Amino acid sequence: MATQAQVTDFSRDVLGRYVCNTLAEAMSSTDGQAFPGARPFDVVVIGGGSFGAVVAAHMFHVDVSRTHRVLVLEAGPFVLPEHVQNLPMLGLAVPDPTSIAALRRIGKEKVARNEVWGLAWHSPVPFPGLAYCVGGRSLYWGGWAPRPLPEELSPAVWPKAVVDDLQDDRLDKAGEQIGVDQTNDFIFGPLHMALRERLYKAVSRQLVPAAMDLSTLPNHPALRDGPFSLGRLTHLLGIGPESAGEHHVQELADQLKLEAPLAVQASSRPGFFPNNKFSAGPLLVQAARAAWTDSGGIDADKRLMIVPQCHVTRLDTRGGQVIGVQTGQGYVPLPPGGSVVIALGTIESTRLVQDAFGSLPGTGPIGSGLMAHLRSNLTIRIPREALGHIAERELMAAALFLKGHSMAADERERFFHLQITAAGLGSRGGDSEAELFKKLPDIDLFDRFRSANDTHVVITLRGIGEMDPGNPASRIRLDSELDEYGVPRALVHLSPSEADRRLWDDMDACADAAALAFANGSPFEVLDRGTFRPVPAGQSPSHVVPFGRRRDGLGTTHHEGGTLRLGDDPADSVTNADCRLHGVDNAYAAGPALFPRLGSPNPMLTGVALARRLAEHLTPARRFVATDNHEVLFDGTDMSAWRMTGAGRFQIVDGALQAVPGDGLGLLWCTRPTPTDFSLRLQYRATRPDDNSGVYVRFPDPAGKGYDNPAWVAAHFGFEIQIDDLARPDGADMHRTGAVYGADAQTYTPVAVRPPGEWNDYEIRVRAQDYTVILNGQQVTSFTNTDPGRGLPTTPEAPAYLGLQAHTGRVCFRNVRISVI
Repeated sequence: MATQAQVTDFSRDVLGRYVCNTLAEAMSSTDGQAFPGARPFDVVVIGGGSFGAVVAAHMFHVDVSRTHRVLVLEAGPFVLPEHVQNLPMLGLAVPDPTSIAALRRIGKEKVARNEVWGLAWHSPVPFPGLAYCVGGRSLYWGGWAPRPLPEELSPAVWPKAVVDDLQDDRLDKAGEQIGVDQTNDFIFGPLHMALRERLYKAVSRQLVPAAMDLSTLPNHPALRDGPFSLGRLTHLLGIGPESAGEHHVQELADQLKLEAPLAVQASSRPGFFPNNKFSAGPLLVQAARAAWTDSGGIDADKRLMIVPQCHVTRLDTRGGQVIGVQTGQGYVPLPPGGSVVIALGTIESTRLVQDAFGSLPGTGPIGSGLMAHLRSNLTIRIPREALGHIAERELMAAALFLKGHSMAADERERFFHLQITAAGLGSRGGDSEAELFKKLPDIDLFDRFRSANDTHVVITLRGIGEMDPGNPASRIRLDSELDEYGVPRALVHLSPSEADRRLWDDMDACADAAALAFANGSPFEVLDRGTFRPVPAGQSPSHVVPFGRRRDGLGTTHHEGGTLRLGDDPADSVTNADCRLHGVDNAYAAGPALFPRLGSPNPMLTGVALARRLAEHLTPARRFVATDNHEVLFDGTDMSAWRMTGAGRFQIVDGALQAVPGDGLGLLWCTRPTPTDFSLRLQYRATRPDDNSGVYVRFPDPAGKGYDNPAWVAAHFGFEIQIDDLARPDGADMHRTGAVYGADAQTYTPVAVRPPGEWNDYEIRVRAQDYTVILNGQQVTSFTNTDPGRGLPTTPEAPAYLGLQAHTGRVCFRNVRISVI
């Protein structure tokens, strides 16, 4: 980190400076001349938004052998560290949908709306665009994250390998990460329970057309690992056992299926604060800071870097490979074996892939199968009395979820759901912002609740329905116009099919029926163009506000997907089961662009699960397993048996222990005592010809001698097997690689050492007081110790240890193992 945080007229950019780097800093950190042992970035994640952040952060954490360096390139700035809805009203709401043509008419096509929002593509359908910032649109997300039904993840549409992985545990793990694995006890209250009971009765009595039979739905995630006892269910439902009435256990389990799947972690383990609404930004921030801590503040050692304000313009390709990434700040080369992960929004990811690979054979139908969600909003206001007697004055908020289905003309089942949000104010009177803003699970619907009070409850039923994945009229292609970077824009066509229109009607009719159930025979009001209009008792809301006036534009949902869809056959898919582009060796995709079917759920849960799966695919565990009779002391991942003392440090790099010397002698020693007689085998690699290190054997506990620098205990009371091809300070054999350092009475035979960058094999045999060193399969040294104060073997009273020296240069050690001889 070369500079201090920048100061503006109002603030110091500490967060941005301590989380992010410039591209120049990132590229400088790969310079092996300036930083010996520096490595290139072998995984470049394009996009630091909702799913690119998950891929990068998860790669950092699961790469236990520290094999990869990850570079995240984000087109926008670092703006907020977490979900904006957790902060006071900042005026950062999602802007209205528009088009480039409309923005040009007012001279705003190159001006960020609401600070970070930009629109990069042409379309006859208006879009809000993308949030160009670290964390992306996840910072603005409402938080609903229902789990897809098995039918929505059918192996008839999705690759079976992907379905098996998701259903095995990856959806569960993603649910834990984003906070939808438990019920939302933060939102329980009398209003919530009254509405849930009313909705459950209506659905059970088949009064809500197109609502799915609750008994056919999977159980709530909180019940997957536990018994269906009455006590557990009443606890999860927020009711006392005496309130369960005559309900059977399964009926209570079915009521639990109406709980809102909100990405808000309501509880955590002891000692940890619970997360608020999930967004991907904090994951990336935490990983970036952990990378800095692991590196000791040395950029060349950071395994993850984030470069904001770095717009990727093109992929540099050679045949079926990406060899580099061109950005607005400069060029990022990919080393042999490197990979790119394309994790922009669906439309921009598709544009980038089409521009790079659209003419390459075998890459599949890029851009076809575009889907979004059909979305409607019905808001009603009912009198408090319609819910029956509620003793508490303050009603607060509630959130429920109802799954529905529709049968298309082709007899395919299609799915939708209702996200039901309600609020009343109680004793806080008209101060709706203070009470509601922090509780409502959807920032987009905030304004609808300003009229809630202690006598009326406002309820919004937002319908979300899936679109036809096979509509040829919905697709993305490259436009003839070039953008400001000289690359083609995307041209987006998105329109509903006849099956979509039928589902939309069924979904809105379902919302009408649920609204009547909540009104419970009372007159109520329905919101129409900012005004609540009266509806007579028993009359459907659609008589006052027709379906068409309640429907959002297709481009407003932020849920575009399908254009890089997964599949086993390149003829009808773009990516394979590993999320890699067909016909391309090293390009992967993340996000809902991969979905061959969108289903009705917000794509966040499945998208996070796929992003985590991709990260694990790119970073398989690489643990060393001995094939001889030796016990492994370092397997490439686990340093728990090792302790550092003295100057400098050791770090894991690509499954090896790499010395990072400090100002003085350093020692990394294994806390397991060595056997009395033993064979120690390992490999070492120098970075430069003048590197200097060594392997210490048979020394006592470094803390037991009272040294200011305990590393010298290994040198004074044990023996060092040298690593120094220059034999400093005098060129004598006793100071050369393979020698017992400084021992006069040794037999030394020179053995060829492999050049820097290549691994050498060491075996050190110690029996009684005889030391034998074998280098690259040939004996180089034999030595008999006659000093009674050094190199003493292990005894129960005085164990002896082995260790690795940090002296000069970044010498690496791996495959460390030992056996009794």
